[in-house]
Amino acid sequence: MPSERLARLRLLLGDDGLAALEGSTVLVLGLGGVGSACAAALARGGVGTLVVLDGDTVDESNINRQTIAFVSTVGRPKAELMREMIADINPDARVVAAKQFLTRGNVSEVLDALPRPDYVIDCIDTVSQKLAVYEWCAERELPLLASMGAANKLDPTKLKFADIRDTSFCPLSQVIRRECRVRGLTGLEVLFTDERPFKVEHTGARTKGETLGSMSYMPPIMGQMLAGLAIRRLTGMEAMPKPPVLRPRMA
Repeated sequence: MPSERLARLRLLLGDDGLAALEGSTVLVLGLGGVGSACAAALARGGVGTLVVLDGDTVDESNINRQTIAFVSTVGRPKAELMREMIADINPDARVVAAKQFLTRGNVSEVLDALPRPDYVIDCIDTVSQKLAVYEWCAERELPLLASMGAANKLDPTKLKFADIRDTSFCPLSQVIRRECRVRGLTGLEVLFTDERPFKVEHTGARTKGETLGSMSYMPPIMGQMLAGLAIRRLTGMEAMPKPPVLRPRMA
């Protein structure tokens, strides 16, 4: 008898849609506020194989926005916690959890060792790592969705999907857009917000923790939106996008 855990999904997706999801592999890179919510939603949505990667551990400052962050999980590896959560949501799911930091130099080595995904969802917040992932996806012709910045943003109704060339009022998107032009990378689909950033008052110090605020709801909503679009595409409800394209560099 089919699991009741998927009964409400079956009403919308049917047996064929659920079968398509069960046979799909999704790679989620980064398990912070966006990535942890995304991976949990994919697990609840019936994705059969989830590959999750994050080299970090839970910090107390993560509790305001990250799905796996609680007082009881501070200090524990995020990848391990995500594996446990997915197993608790859907015991039938296959989970590969990698406790690994990506660098520009190790992206190919690390990601090539993991199961080949049908969809890649980038939830990393470091520019050099993000760009290396985009190039990796382009070289291997893998569909990709990328999350841009949620820091200092307050209004989730401003979130939208777009080509990176069509983004605005997002500092991270601005940097990624410029670097994509330099690298000859096109066809990058992102989730961003065109809300003007909230100005955080700071005196002297300019560390990330002192200048980039985050609301409890913004990163999780972004993660849910990324998961939702991926699920609709994996089930054939919407067309799967073409992978990003990397123009060969001149010798």
